[in-house]
Amino acid sequence: MAVNLVALVTQFLTPDMMARIASALGLDPSAAQKAIGGSIPAILAGMAGIASKPGGPQQLSNAVAQQPPGILDNLMNVVGGAGQKAFVDNGASTLSSLLGGGTMSALASAIGKFAGISGTASNSLIGMLGPVVLGVLGKQQRSGGLDANGLASLLTSQKDQIAAALPSGLANQLSGTGLMDALDRGAAAVRGRVGEAADRASAGVSQAGYAMSNAASAHASRSMGSNWPLWLLAFAVLAGIVWYLAARDSSEQVAEQTAPPATQPAPTPAPRAAATPTRDQTVGLGTPSLMVGGVNLTDQVNASVAGLRTTLAGITDAASAEAAIPKIREAKVQLDRVSTLAEQLPPDGKRALARLIAAAMPAINSACDRVLAMPGVASVAQPAVNELRGRLNSLASA
Repeated sequence: MAVNLVALVTQFLTPDMMARIASALGLDPSAAQKAIGGSIPAILAGMAGIASKPGGPQQLSNAVAQQPPGILDNLMNVVGGAGQKAFVDNGASTLSSLLGGGTMSALASAIGKFAGISGTASNSLIGMLGPVVLGVLGKQQRSGGLDANGLASLLTSQKDQIAAALPSGLANQLSGTGLMDALDRGAAAVRGRVGEAADRASAGVSQAGYAMSNAASAHASRSMGSNWPLWLLAFAVLAGIVWYLAARDSSEQVAEQTAPPATQPAPTPAPRAAATPTRDQTVGLGTPSLMVGGVNLTDQVNASVAGLRTTLAGITDAASAEAAIPKIREAKVQLDRVSTLAEQLPPDGKRALARLIAAAMPAINSACDRVLAMPGVASVAQPAVNELRGRLNSLASA
């Protein structure tokens, strides 16, 4: 199962823990939940940025190693206890050292505006969550036997998940802090290289066109009167040369972005399943693509899970929970359809689908727990949430 760092950190912040944090910092529970939900991916974004810089992997690994042993197991005792201030101060100091004092202040300000809490409370919350994030990274580093570069690779491989977990309102607040740079750098680099290729191709066309124009004009002035067929032929040849050079330059640049390294062996094609009238199965490496009756079950599951996460994140009170019930039930109906179609899959396909569902379960369960912990929400949302969880559990255990 693929690692999702946002989900791994979130699983330590149970509804009880969130309520404890809200009480310890004197925050409204819903505001605390909103701030925590935005802080986790924002902190991870900053650490992904550090991991991408020269010397950053070792700096990050050193910070992870300096965290107290058992920090995750002792979290409940620390929050609201006698050691809370020291814990928060140490976390804030560590993050300031990693991110820079200016970036740390900008992050606290953005979280405060996003969640509607004071800058002091926001700074304390980030100082409290920083050691949790570092503790999860340390746990992954130890379980995977990763060195500093391996830990950095794990973080940078999570950029898409981190970006997806950032609420849009907070992403806008963070746009000027530099924390989003690491998440956008890869896409920006590709855009830059493709733009450069286009500029080079355009320059090549312009230069060749200019030369062609001069040559054609000179030739025409000499022989337009008596040798116009030769002039026309020369024009056509030059135009063909320009087209060829421009097309070759453009295709070489695009190939440079998309072609795999020359030393990478081509993957061995997977055996093709025998075609049947009702089943079209394609299971590859990584995320599987499962087709049944013209329906892509992988896309259906991913769309349902993404919609659920958005719907659950939008629940802040009983009224918003009431408004979200139809969407939760609609997602459950979509998953019912997936379950029915999955009966046509062979055993390998069913196992692949179960793994896909199981990978999404931690984040969905965490979001459901957060919703049901809100005052007055459980009585409204629990029946629909329980039905949804039942369907997901059934699919994940197939």
